[in-house]
Amino acid sequence: MLRTITAIKDEIVAYKGQRVRCRTSKGRNKMEITHGVIVDVYPKIFTLYVESKASTVSFSYAEILTKEVELEVVPAM
Repeated sequence: MLRTITAIKDEIVAYKGQRVRCRTSKGRNKMEITHGVIVDVYPKIFTLYVESKASTVSFSYAEILTKEVELEVVPAM
C-alpha cells in the first residue's frame, strides 16, 4: 500500500501525547534510537520531546515517508 504525507500526518495526530521509540538514520548505516513523547503536530512538521536529552526535536512527515525516521508506539507500563 502506498503511503502519503496526509496518511502519515493523520497517523502522527493519533499518536500525539503517546510515548514513542524513534529510530533516526544518521547516514552510513548509523542509527540513533531515542524515546520520547510527541508534543505538537504542525502542517509540515511534528515535535518530539526527547526525555534523555530533555529537549525537543522536530521531524518532517517526508522523513517518515522516505524512512529516514521510523516511529513505534511504546506500550504503557
